[in-house]
Amino acid sequence: MAPLLAPVAVRTLFCWPTGAINLSITFVQKSDLSKPRPKARTALVLAGGAISGGAFKVGGLLALSRCLRNFSVTDFDIYLGLSAGAFLAAPMSAGVQPHELVQALRGSQGRITKFNYLDFYQPNWREFVGRPARFVKDMATVGPALPLAFAKMIPRRKSELQARAKQFLNEPSVANAEALFEPIVDDLAKGPFRGTGHYTPAGLFDNRGIESYIRKNLERNDISNDFRQLKLATGKSLYIGATNLNTAHTATFGHDEDHSVTISQAVQASTAIPGFFRPARIGPPGAEQDYIDACVQKTANVSTVVNKGAELIICYNPFRPFVNYRSRPGSSDRQSLADLGLGAVLNQAFRAMLHSRLRLGIDKLRLDQSFNGDCILIEPAETDSRFFDINPLAFWKRAESAAHGYQSVKTSIERHSGQLQKILGAYGIEVELEGMEDEFGAIQDARSASAMMDVMEQPPEREKGLRLVVGGS
Repeated sequence: MAPLLAPVAVRTLFCWPTGAINLSITFVQKSDLSKPRPKARTALVLAGGAISGGAFKVGGLLALSRCLRNFSVTDFDIYLGLSAGAFLAAPMSAGVQPHELVQALRGSQGRITKFNYLDFYQPNWREFVGRPARFVKDMATVGPALPLAFAKMIPRRKSELQARAKQFLNEPSVANAEALFEPIVDDLAKGPFRGTGHYTPAGLFDNRGIESYIRKNLERNDISNDFRQLKLATGKSLYIGATNLNTAHTATFGHDEDHSVTISQAVQASTAIPGFFRPARIGPPGAEQDYIDACVQKTANVSTVVNKGAELIICYNPFRPFVNYRSRPGSSDRQSLADLGLGAVLNQAFRAMLHSRLRLGIDKLRLDQSFNGDCILIEPAETDSRFFDINPLAFWKRAESAAHGYQSVKTSIERHSGQLQKILGAYGIEVELEGMEDEFGAIQDARSASAMMDVMEQPPEREKGLRLVVGGS
């Protein structure tokens, strides 16, 4: 989930001092790394982030996959996607590579068709037209009955109304006026009139376009849209989270969880950002439920894959709060996020709320005595003002977000390469670094978003036998 925010200009205002804390990878290392575990179950958990966060993850996953010599991000045993993460987890669990998702963001010819504006920004015409029409109809049919209902109410509550009217005349006040009209309003409300909420749309846009996009691309690649059939065909477990609107409970869809809906419908439910999208009504005929964005309840829900037996977990969360070191007392050019307006304040507030839950989940995992595996949490740096500056719902920023995601993960991997090699090596996964330099240099040298995509959408070099291994276990 991501807030509905206006873009804010942060990159030119904020920087961080040398030596500042700049954590971008968090390790929960609980296994005995001296004992190889090549047969252990692996899991990839993808949190939300809306359009810019999703594109950021595509670039980051591309970098992660590029640095693994004998393993790909499509080789995990378990996939869990929430919100924008569900949009990526569904095709990746069936073998769609990150560079093919880059092609889809750009619209290049490939396995996945272009993700267009209307797939995301599909107006909620049905409710914007239907609900006002319902209001007109109700006013036309029920409105004339209002005087009659009022006339019938007067005799039944005559003495009460007289007493309240007398009280108001003797002591005119707001409280006595409310007391006078309260029984009238309450009585009429019990009639055939609907509340005003019945006539207002439940969201600005309709994300059935997302469901259609996922469904058509699964069909296009002969990939089953059924959780159980996907498990049988690939051996991989796909789980998608959502939030049941009417119970506020977390819903998990999967082959051994709720499989009453299709994969594409589960993605629709998981991505239904409250207010931006109308709730997704899905389910068997006669038993449909309304769902909203998974991140309303859970940010990453790592416990789900732990319960499914995952021992190596890589969790990717693109949405974290920004640490503004210029707000510290004594700073020569002190500046607060509040100076950037409401958009920056809401952006930071939502990021802090989502991130605090994620950190709590990671802390619980660290203390969980039943979990003896390893978890690697990948995030943007806490001082990443460039990504904080990008509107989460800015479809037109997807190329910039993807390129920045690549850079962020590449830098993080280089900074933590020693620990990554130790942990991943215990699971038989080899880490390499030098093979990324030429590609990253080409991305940096690109003079346009289109040129960035030219580089990122290319298939992995290792398919051509050109990779150079510099580390591994």
